[in-house]
Amino acid sequence: MKYEPGDKIIVMLTNEEGKVVEIMNEKMVMIEVKGVRFPAYMDQIDFPYFNMFSQKKAVEKKRVYIDNLPKEKGVAKAKVDNGMFLYFIPVFDKDIFDDDVVEKLKIYLINQTATSFTFDYNLVFNGESSFQLKNIIEPLNDFYLHDINFEDLSDNPRFDVEFALSIPDKKKAPYYETSLKLKAKQIFKKIEEIKLKNEPSFSYSLFDTYPDKMDEEKVDLGKLGNAGFRVYDASRVRENLAPARTVVDLHIEKLTNSWKHLSNFEILTIQLKEFEKFYDLAVSHYQPSLTVIHGVGVGKLRDEIHDILKLKKEVKSFVNQYHPSYGYGATEIYFNC
Repeated sequence: MKYEPGDKIIVMLTNEEGKVVEIMNEKMVMIEVKGVRFPAYMDQIDFPYFNMFSQKKAVEKKRVYIDNLPKEKGVAKAKVDNGMFLYFIPVFDKDIFDDDVVEKLKIYLINQTATSFTFDYNLVFNGESSFQLKNIIEPLNDFYLHDINFEDLSDNPRFDVEFALSIPDKKKAPYYETSLKLKAKQIFKKIEEIKLKNEPSFSYSLFDTYPDKMDEEKVDLGKLGNAGFRVYDASRVRENLAPARTVVDLHIEKLTNSWKHLSNFEILTIQLKEFEKFYDLAVSHYQPSLTVIHGVGVGKLRDEIHDILKLKKEVKSFVNQYHPSYGYGATEIYFNC
């Protein structure tokens, strides 16, 4: 191996000096330049010794003193906020035919902003959580998350991340949720693109700028009352809500009589709308739990509901286990009381 961790190197394109941090494979290394780590191909870097011996030494000039010379004002350089990214670095290996094949992907969180964030990361395969991590990512820095085996990309990976400012700001949103769904075909295409461009990685943007806090719209209740609208006392709002249910059956024949001509997509849309309705009512009525009957089938409705529940802050936990009345065709939801 030409390089070892700790070796000093120089980036040939920018002539910047750095060091080798990690050997990734036979062609790539992780390097650190001015405190920032990023991957590089070995043919893009070199040892700095040639420059050290080939460059001419600077000759110290004699100092010239000039009286009453006005000082130039320094120019402040603006920091550029590019956003937050999820970076994927393919790690290659050789197959039996000595061809390059992707063994795994290294996943990094890249913070190209001047702000520090806390983050809650969750990797989901086929609707089931596989890896979770909570930590802090500093400004203009990267954070190694984990590796993912290349063959696991066929299990519909979804990357859920919730961000919050490390130092809260009243003008900024208290948190920001984002989710990235990837299909194996998309990733294969990305890897082929970076091979052609001779690039070491590919990335997806999670956000450009952390959002501001949404201003609550103030409504003149007096004007609404004078205009003929009925205004309710917020402290008695539950008295004016539709009754909630502890069990909701989402079988399409229970929701509408005219369903036989509907497509699968239209049926799923009706079922999810009904689920959202009674979920919101359960939360508004402070129910401790809600049971949703979705049936077994191919599991499409169940998976969609589970994906929604994972993003709901009111949900303490949910489980799809055997029930004496519904078998495996129901999910029990428990709320934060």
